[in-house]
Amino acid sequence: MEENYRQLAPIWGRQWQAVRKWFYPAWLIYETSYRFYDYSISIYQYMEGYQESIFPILGETGSQILAAFCGTITFAICMFFLTVPGSFMLYTFFKEDNLTETRFEEKIKRLL
Repeated sequence: MEENYRQLAPIWGRQWQAVRKWFYPAWLIYETSYRFYDYSISIYQYMEGYQESIFPILGETGSQILAAFCGTITFAICMFFLTVPGSFMLYTFFKEDNLTETRFEEKIKRLL
């Protein structure tokens, strides 16, 4: 039974094992940053388009400042609460050999 319990070599080669613990978190940071930037631009454009009906008291300059502030806050919140923990979990997942101590994890790591 013990001889059947061995981890197979990854399909991408042995060099990939050292790179993947940095590649996947970096890729996640890039992708989510791009998406969250798009969300923040959409919030800015929405608030700019409806500045007369939503914020008539603030005026044009105040509405632009508020729209930029809300877009920046949206980006920061999404990065802090979603991207940073997700990247840390991916890094930890690939850094440890058998984090969950299951055979499923070994199979997934072999494919990734």
